[in-house]
Amino acid sequence: MTTLIVLFNLKAGVSEADYEAFAKTLDIPTVTSLKSVSDFKVYKSYGIFGSDAAPPYRYFELIHFSNVEDLVGDMGAEPKMAEIPAKFAEMADNPLFILSKEI
Repeated sequence: MTTLIVLFNLKAGVSEADYEAFAKTLDIPTVTSLKSVSDFKVYKSYGIFGSDAAPPYRYFELIHFSNVEDLVGDMGAEPKMAEIPAKFAEMADNPLFILSKEI
């Protein structure tokens, strides 16, 4: 099992409402429909525990999937996936895509 952790802020001019509508109506339903994906959640941060500092990233995604090869294959086979990366790139400011495994 692999987990993709995506950390990002929104680009200037992109509203939280617009991003969250995209996530709820297109991104999450489409990605969770892929056979290789076992879970996908999007989180909105609101603080740093024990601090008044703002979190460095406003949003993060956790996508759990079987392996990279299966995920890439499933993404290529799902027509809706063609529009998701471009739309995400319009909204997310320099996202970090971190591949990880549970220890």
